[in-house]
Formats: sequence, structure tokens, C-alpha cells
Amino acid sequence: MLSAMDLREVFATNLRRLRNAKGLSQDTLAYEAEISRSYLSQLEKGSFYASLKIIEKLASTLEVEPAEFLKLPPKRSSNAR
Repeated sequence: MLSAMDLREVFATNLRRLRNAKGLSQDTLAYEAEISRSYLSQLEKGSFYASLKIIEKLASTLEVEPAEFLKLPPKRSSNAR
């Protein structure tokens, strides 16, 4: 069950993380995935929902399984500082 973060935010966070891990700019990823840079930017902000076709294009370009975009971040323990 999701608490403070909805799936759109989870997707946005993971998309940014995966893009940065590959060392790609938004422009480069958008070009290679054949989507517009402004659309990619909105996805990374969590403003838009991604279709399955877009998830497929991004996963292929980033060389990850599509499920990587929906993985929840690890929970932080309440006593961690």
C-alpha cells in the first residue's frame, strides 16, 4: 500500500534515478527513446502519467526492466538520522 508517495511520484523518482545512473541528459534520453523532451520533463516532475508504450520505450533505452520504474524506495527506519 502506498502512503505519502503515489505511483506517479514513484515513477518520476525512478525515471530520474535511472536516467542519471546512465549519465544521460533529458535531451539525450528523449531523443534516444523517440519522445519529446518536454514530455519527458513532465514525466520526471510527476505531472503526467506514462503510458505502457512510453514505459516500454524508456525501459528499452535505459536497458532496464519496466518494473524498475515502479519499485518503491526503501523504507527509512524511524530512528535513522
